[in-house]
Amino acid sequence: MIKKILHITILLLSISVSAQVDSLNITVPLDSISAVADSLALSDSLKKKDDIDAVVFASSSDSLQFSVKEKKMYIYGEGNIKYKDTDLSSGEIKIDFNTNDLEAKGLTEITDSAGKQLIQTPKLSEASELYEGSEIKYNFKTRRGFISLAKNKGEGKSYGGTKVKKVDADSYFVEDGIYTTCDAENPHTHFAAKRMKVINKEQIIVQWGIMYIAGVPIPIPIPFGVFPTKKGRHSGIIPPGYSVSGTRGQSFSNFGYYWAMNDYMDLALNADYYTQGGWGFRSNFNYKKRYSFSGYFRGGYSKDIANEEQDDDYSERTNWNFQLRHNQTIDPTSRLDVDLQYRTSDYFRKNSANYNDILDQLVTSNATYSKRFEDLGASLTLSYRRSEDFGRETVSETLPSLSFNKSQFYPFKSKSTTSRADQKWYEQIGMNYNGKFQNNRNKKDGDLKIRGGINHDLSMNASPKLGYFNISPSVSYNEKWYNKKVKMDYIEGSEGQDSLAAIDVHELNFLRTFRFSLAASTKLYGMMQTDALGIEAFRHTITPSISYNYSPDFSKDEWGYYETYIDSTGQEVSFDPYQKEIFSSVPSNEQQSVNFSVGNVFEMKTLKDPTDTTSQAQKIELLKLNLSTGYNFAAKEFKQSDLALNFSTKIGELLNISGNSSYSFYDYDSTGRKVNEYLKDANKGLLRNTNFSFNLSTSISGEKLKGKDDKKEGSEEESDEFNTFKKTQYESIYKEEEPDFSIPWDLSLSYRYSMNKSNPLQHNKGNALRLTLGLNLTENWKIRMSGGYDIKRKDVTAPNITINRDLHCWELSFNWKPLGTYRGFRFEIRMKAPELRDVKVTKSGGLYSGIR
Repeated sequence: MIKKILHITILLLSISVSAQVDSLNITVPLDSISAVADSLALSDSLKKKDDIDAVVFASSSDSLQFSVKEKKMYIYGEGNIKYKDTDLSSGEIKIDFNTNDLEAKGLTEITDSAGKQLIQTPKLSEASELYEGSEIKYNFKTRRGFISLAKNKGEGKSYGGTKVKKVDADSYFVEDGIYTTCDAENPHTHFAAKRMKVINKEQIIVQWGIMYIAGVPIPIPIPFGVFPTKKGRHSGIIPPGYSVSGTRGQSFSNFGYYWAMNDYMDLALNADYYTQGGWGFRSNFNYKKRYSFSGYFRGGYSKDIANEEQDDDYSERTNWNFQLRHNQTIDPTSRLDVDLQYRTSDYFRKNSANYNDILDQLVTSNATYSKRFEDLGASLTLSYRRSEDFGRETVSETLPSLSFNKSQFYPFKSKSTTSRADQKWYEQIGMNYNGKFQNNRNKKDGDLKIRGGINHDLSMNASPKLGYFNISPSVSYNEKWYNKKVKMDYIEGSEGQDSLAAIDVHELNFLRTFRFSLAASTKLYGMMQTDALGIEAFRHTITPSISYNYSPDFSKDEWGYYETYIDSTGQEVSFDPYQKEIFSSVPSNEQQSVNFSVGNVFEMKTLKDPTDTTSQAQKIELLKLNLSTGYNFAAKEFKQSDLALNFSTKIGELLNISGNSSYSFYDYDSTGRKVNEYLKDANKGLLRNTNFSFNLSTSISGEKLKGKDDKKEGSEEESDEFNTFKKTQYESIYKEEEPDFSIPWDLSLSYRYSMNKSNPLQHNKGNALRLTLGLNLTENWKIRMSGGYDIKRKDVTAPNITINRDLHCWELSFNWKPLGTYRGFRFEIRMKAPELRDVKVTKSGGLYSGIR
């Protein structure tokens, strides 16, 4: 009998009921409840299974009453009930375990100033949802309820109404409801409607809604509105933008639909319409499966009409764009990467506001499949490449390119040898091979030229160590297979005169060449101990190297590669019949060169902090300085190559400095042309500078402001699949980088100076400065300026000014490009919430006006 009564209330689970009165904690013992219950008669109507299947916890600061006979509980004064994921707190709570109904309401307090006011009003928390109201009625079994003067707060948004009725676990009906994404006590902006339906974590539906800004209603009602509340991507209509262009008329652009198919794919379709008759269509399909593949497809087609048909400058043109990217790891040893782009030359100029897109005249496509054979230490690569230059009106295509590479192997190495010290000299001889088949297709002015061939490279090298020196001898063998060559012959010209021309001859030919090199290098170290000023020591590392390279002159008759023809004067002229082939011809000049280089690295090591046991010494690189030159004994003139010098240094994390220069050993004539005579022989010194460049750059910023973290503590991380679409799903063409108000200021500065004195009588100089500055004028105002200045021409290049204002639940942005061909401005105020970004006011001109 007792067990059945208890089963009705807590399903054979104990009830712990506590009441806190002042500092006392009173627990009603289960035995006392059971004793009373044992004397009760149980009717047949109560012999049913109860739906409360978990412990119900109750507490209060005033009093708690439990009627076993009526199976009801009464809680007064800061009452709290916890059941599963439901938590209710209120001034007064009543629970009927017969019907599983709960009723909560606030307490009335009488004050001198305000008269009566409600305190300890009900707050119901269910899962991640929080509801507040003056009165709450709720059923544990059906999870249905009713809230008077209710409001709900979710992540970044809230809704409320005079009455809220919960019809199931996820659906609510709201009377006289409001919806807002503003978290202010009195929202700056909200939507009000007589009727609202809320589908939890999905959407809010309003009927005949009115938008209020600063309490003032916008006199244009919304007959029907759907506000998404689902976190992450969700499908929906993309509202159009409006603009006016002097040549293309009024436009409605970017209207379309975004479809979040699933966690792995999405699709955006957009369209434009211009009153002059132009139109456009675009699609953007993205996909990703983690650890497997990812990519996107983007296509666009537009008919661009400028001016009226009767105007002299009337134009009508069709433009299109196609982009496909696919990256896939097929298995641990093979991979496929595809990046294809095809478009008409004017597509971005008519359909983009991005400087880089507008100025880009080169379209490149690549596709590569690679496979590694780990047991063989080899790899295979199959690739396709296409490049179209709109400026030169040329198309270069490689279809296909197949290469096979065998990495370094040691054919003479003994399997029993375990260490390098025990190896014989011949065991250190290594070999590698690379073979490549390639077919090129080049088109210019409608003329298509096809060239193909196979190239083999085989090299043998070793790296023995003699004392402190590393010796590296190397022998390389190269063989090319061609199915074409050219011959020089005279053909009849258009005016009846013969002219010399290179004519293709289809035949199989083999070109075999070789070269030899020997290199030696070592390292020298210099140390200086200081143990002062926080510095332990300085170190100077010198890496000198010398190499000898030999390659014969394969254009000589004994090799049989070059051919001859008779010119118009009867003279025999030698020429290269393989000058047009893809892997080039054979070397035509003998090379016996000695090359020298010296690398210098200056470093500093700091002392440990004696007062800090966790401190560590730091190594700081102060300067890198490299010099190189060479001498070719077989050259007919200019045997000595230029002296090249380059340096780089870094001052902490603030400043990067680098530069390079070259110096010639030879004199020049009155026209500035280099002559085969040393400067020292003409008493003009040893060297003269021919090129010099200097680069300086820095990037610094203020410390991140406290309390301005982008990610709130405890926020849920999004999946990798969703992150894929953050920047590849539909975005406005005017999308600018989001301002970071947490950084008070940031500065990027670069300076470049260059000088070319190859001809000492003509000095070509470049002197340019580039600056980007971001500054928080106040806590909510941020300005960013970027641009360059050509000091030589005294000209400002590509200036851009961006101003942002945080308006709490709104944001203001102003972008201005004041100079240049593509100058213009764009001013916009819009709501900050992602689902309301298209609630905005925009004014634009120039580049930003009517470009689509």
